Amino acid sequence: MQLHELIKAGKTGPPKQLAEKLEISSRSLHYYIVFMKTKMNVVIEYDKKEETYFYGTECNLCFVNF
Repeated sequence: MQLHELIKAGKTGPPKQLAEKLEISSRSLHYYIVFMKTKMNVVIEYDKKEETYFYGTECNLCFVNF
């Protein structure tokens, strides 16, 4: 959920910084992004100039807490 909120806000920073914010490894971050792209069909792109990830299309993920 936190990853989604940061991407939605366009405030992820570069990958290493994002991994630190989420308190995960860079490798785990990569796996999460690949999972979202392939399994959840989310378009995630990276803006090198702004150094942030963003959604390439509108993205309204819904998370349910059990």
